[in-house]
Amino acid sequence: MDAWAIEIVILLNVAMAGVDAGVLRHIRRNRSAASWWKAGMGGAGGSLALVVLFGMAPTLLSGRSGVHLNSFFVVQLVSWVLFVHAPVCLLTAAFLLRKNTRKTAALSALGAIGLLGVAVDAFLIEPTWLEVTHIEIASDKIDRPFRVVVVADLQTDRAGRYERRVFETLRDQEADLILFAGDYIQTSCERALPTARAMNQLMKQVGVQAPEGVFAIQGNVDLWRPWLEVFRGLDVSPLQSTQSFDVGPLRLTCLSVADSFRPRLVVERIDPDRFHLVLGHGPNYAMGRIDADLLLAGHTHGGQVQLPLVGPLTTGCAVPPAWAAGMTELPDGGKLYVSRGVGMERGNAPRIRFLCRPELVVIDLVPQ
Repeated sequence: MDAWAIEIVILLNVAMAGVDAGVLRHIRRNRSAASWWKAGMGGAGGSLALVVLFGMAPTLLSGRSGVHLNSFFVVQLVSWVLFVHAPVCLLTAAFLLRKNTRKTAALSALGAIGLLGVAVDAFLIEPTWLEVTHIEIASDKIDRPFRVVVVADLQTDRAGRYERRVFETLRDQEADLILFAGDYIQTSCERALPTARAMNQLMKQVGVQAPEGVFAIQGNVDLWRPWLEVFRGLDVSPLQSTQSFDVGPLRLTCLSVADSFRPRLVVERIDPDRFHLVLGHGPNYAMGRIDADLLLAGHTHGGQVQLPLVGPLTTGCAVPPAWAAGMTELPDGGKLYVSRGVGMERGNAPRIRFLCRPELVVIDLVPQ
């Protein structure tokens, strides 16, 4: 996190300690189910007020260099309240109420255990619980089996064991064609170049290659970072502009980052008898007039946090939330697949995934 963000997080936790003390003092004095509910509601209100106050702090401090309002930072603050302070209060309340009202104490303990369970999954398990998603698409435009592997949103701030495992898993898929969908490095300006070079060395060590080629497009977080260094000296074609290629049995169109976010983009089909695949970083372009059999995108991370019956809380794009992860049958007959990505939002965001595992996408195109 940025230095200013760390300062605000510390201040929030100090203020929240005061809220915690007030809640527990009230419960200790009264030791009843009613006091538990009353203190809980008061604590929730106080927590919300503090999150709003400290969430606005970047705007109030906007005159300071590098300080800006970021919704991901608000999620960081909420995470501290929800997964640190709430469990502490609930467990302590359960202890205080264990003799006076066992049902309320049990409910309080279960609430704490539930929140801690979510925290363990979201912070420690899912972020590196890589899934390999297999999709098979049959088409009369394909004359032989052809495997495409999509790697979206590596979006890392270090080249570590997880990144090595991702590249080793990628290599083991024996792809005919590998497509990198943008967003490779997300770290400070000082660390961006060393991190990009470390990723480059890691890819060379693992051996990332494919017989029909490896193509890498630019993502929005790459606009201010040396992303080309990630692929320097590798048998990879990095692209910053919209270009098309004949690759094996298909026609591949790779979009610039700007084009991928244009909801009225027009992409024509050159050869009606050739399978047309379009790769963009953002999925907005799928809302345009895209004459293609398969559209691919990343950027959304699948929302990174999904809730049952709700879906992704945020997607960072213009497409409907239902389009933000997985396969979507488009009205014009084409298919859109949006990858949940490999990495996570970095910077001042919490390193979190919930009900939204990272993924490599393996697409087997087969003759119909």
